[in-house]
Amino acid sequence: MARLQRHNTWIIVLLGALCVVTPFAVDMYLPAFSTIAAEYGSTTPEISLSLSTYFVGFALGQMLYGPLLDRFGRKRPLYFGLTIYILCSVGCATAHSLKAFVLLRFFEALGGCVAQVGAIAMVRDFFPVKESAKIFSLLFLMIGVSPLLAPTIGSLLISGLGWRWIFGLLAIIAFVILTVTFLFLPEGHEPDHSVSLRAGPMLRSFWGILKQRQFLTYTLAGGFSFAGLFAFVAGSPIIFMDGFHMGTKAFGIVFAVLVMGFIGGNQMNVFLLRRFTSQRTFFVALVVQVLTGILFFAGRLSHTVGLAATLVLFFVFLSCIGLTYPNSAALALAPFSSNAGRASALLGCLQTGTGALISMGIGMLGAGSVVSLLSSTALVALAVLLVGRKGINQVMESEERDTVVLH
Repeated sequence: MARLQRHNTWIIVLLGALCVVTPFAVDMYLPAFSTIAAEYGSTTPEISLSLSTYFVGFALGQMLYGPLLDRFGRKRPLYFGLTIYILCSVGCATAHSLKAFVLLRFFEALGGCVAQVGAIAMVRDFFPVKESAKIFSLLFLMIGVSPLLAPTIGSLLISGLGWRWIFGLLAIIAFVILTVTFLFLPEGHEPDHSVSLRAGPMLRSFWGILKQRQFLTYTLAGGFSFAGLFAFVAGSPIIFMDGFHMGTKAFGIVFAVLVMGFIGGNQMNVFLLRRFTSQRTFFVALVVQVLTGILFFAGRLSHTVGLAATLVLFFVFLSCIGLTYPNSAALALAPFSSNAGRASALLGCLQTGTGALISMGIGMLGAGSVVSLLSSTALVALAVLLVGRKGINQVMESEERDTVVLH
């Protein structure tokens, strides 16, 4: 038993390492927005569109990798995608125009997204469904390293070597993760050659997953809730660096502290699940998120929210997302086993796509749209949940599966 627990801990660490690929690609270059804008003769909101482009590539790429992860096993698609990510990161470090930079960010995301969608699918491979929400929370603990370290590392690189070295370091980190994955990560899913890679069967497979009412409800509700995090990431440089005139180092510290709310919510979820169901935890956290968003919007509209209040409201709002996301993911994926890769891909595509649209709106509309988008997406999430769960006869939260097979 102790040996199995140690082995499972090592699996969680490896999956967590895969999950940090995209957060590092996002968080590390946030303090460089103004520097990149100055070099390319652009503006900070326009540079934030490169972030939106990354999110779009991240969403679309998952749809491509879902069938590949089911047909060829988990590891070979990981090798392919991470190699593309590494090459495009090097390209970003040497890009001489904003258009080239944005395009490379898109392809960087297409490659890198396999790490997260693969890791999420492997949670379903290695652990019982009833443990999924707890495992997702543990993975987010590792993801929490990104907002704590990445902006600070980015700031140091900007001041010491220049912003282009950020992408050089991203390539090095991905290479290390690729090497560790190759050497130590077990294959969680035997290749299934019955999975078709033709467009027609693939689309029918995704449509079959989408018609599952529990999947659709918790994917969309969780996606609109999770979109608040995208709004924060895309809008925080504009609000704090442009609006409150923070420097890169101060912004890095503030960003790390605020994302501690998200991390704290994830870890609180582990303890709450000992007493409450995922359904209950998700609903209550979403209600608090909605109320916080409304209060935030009203305060900004009346010009009564200063820096201190902004920090507090952001912290509470992100804490709620830390509770909603792992539970929505676990509830959405619970009905699936053999096609977990495709279900995970569709989950990631819909949820990341929602966030990409929100971040694009911020890039086009500017700082004034951040808080309004925060509150509106949370309201939509609650509406989707209330309507969608009426059509679910019985929500699946766990199944009888006590053994874990590692290939």
